[in-house]
Amino acid sequence: MAAQDLSSKEIFELEDQYGCRNYSPIPVALCRGEGIFVWDVEGKRYYDFLSAYSAVNQGHCHPRIINALKRQADKLTLVSRAFYSDQLGVYEKFMTELLGFDRLLPMNTGVEGGESACKIARKWGYEVKKIPNGQAKIIFAEGNFWGRTLSAVSASSDPSCYEGFGPYMPGFSLIPYNDIPALEKALQDPTVAAFMVEPIQGEAGVVVPDDGYLKKVRELCTKYNVLWISDEVQTGLGRAGKLLASDYEGVRPDILILGKALSGGVVPVSAVLANSNVMDVIKPGTHGSTYGGNPLACAVAREAINVLLEEKLCENSERLGHVLRAELAKIPKSMITTIRGKGLMCAIVVHDSIPAYEVCLRLRDAGLLTKTTHGQIIRLAPPLVITEQQIKEGVAIIQKVFESFAK
Repeated sequence: MAAQDLSSKEIFELEDQYGCRNYSPIPVALCRGEGIFVWDVEGKRYYDFLSAYSAVNQGHCHPRIINALKRQADKLTLVSRAFYSDQLGVYEKFMTELLGFDRLLPMNTGVEGGESACKIARKWGYEVKKIPNGQAKIIFAEGNFWGRTLSAVSASSDPSCYEGFGPYMPGFSLIPYNDIPALEKALQDPTVAAFMVEPIQGEAGVVVPDDGYLKKVRELCTKYNVLWISDEVQTGLGRAGKLLASDYEGVRPDILILGKALSGGVVPVSAVLANSNVMDVIKPGTHGSTYGGNPLACAVAREAINVLLEEKLCENSERLGHVLRAELAKIPKSMITTIRGKGLMCAIVVHDSIPAYEVCLRLRDAGLLTKTTHGQIIRLAPPLVITEQQIKEGVAIIQKVFESFAK
């Protein structure tokens, strides 16, 4: 059975019969992508307004990134960290100098980045803050999402994530998001090693905190000698309109987690960045990854970031984010009750009278792809290479679909 000969229906049936049913995808079978567009196996073209949850910020199959992949794949793909490669140090220097940190820990996926940050924070808590052994705590914000490992679900406030997977990771606790008094109260506990938070909550429905929230987070973590871990796996690398979402407030975390768009959606690449006084608690043998920092990933990630910078995709995201929200505001409030976001990280809250999942199915039929999160919320996050004209074309499709519900 050749993959290229399968119909959409046959593809759906294959996954349903042989795959773990851990996802419920929108029924569309994609086989090709270029820029902001994807095509299904029957040849229909769609606007991609999800960007693989912001992994494809540079657009699908960006030629510069694909060429970097091909060049490196022809030479060397993996040696493990048992040996040096000619790519890792160059990549680490490039990233640390760009982002203003001393050191980088290379990993593969966003959730691995989160796990690594928690390990570093606990080790720092014991060795530097002198928290009694076995008592280190990490505080998280309610509504967070950083993956589905046992640690990640232990930090979740969403029952669909954590129910049925206990016992949970000890030493994790939750406070409300965007709540500075609750944060200060939690940080007064001398056994707290870190506070991990998304600058904008993605999976929760693009929840943007009050202006000044991150500045206050920085001040309080410094005051109470607690590490601020910033999860920018989804918000980082241009998605929110700046290289990092925390750049809006001019503050820097103690530990930064990146992923998704770090490779332009080509191979799994994530990274944890910190200064030496934090990162150096990790010694040989205390953490590792066979694929983390592999030559292929390093070459691809460096080119993906160069594309982001040289094509001014952060600036494009910030400018067109205003256009996107202004166009969406033309849709009656009787259909969309809330529009929120920064840059090209946007969400709309659909009125309860209209089923949001059905909206996504009609959008698919009209040639635009996105998906719901948390019931009535729909995320809109096109690749950052999109043009103003394409934004308006996409919103015209969205508007037409909402009008179909009024008929």
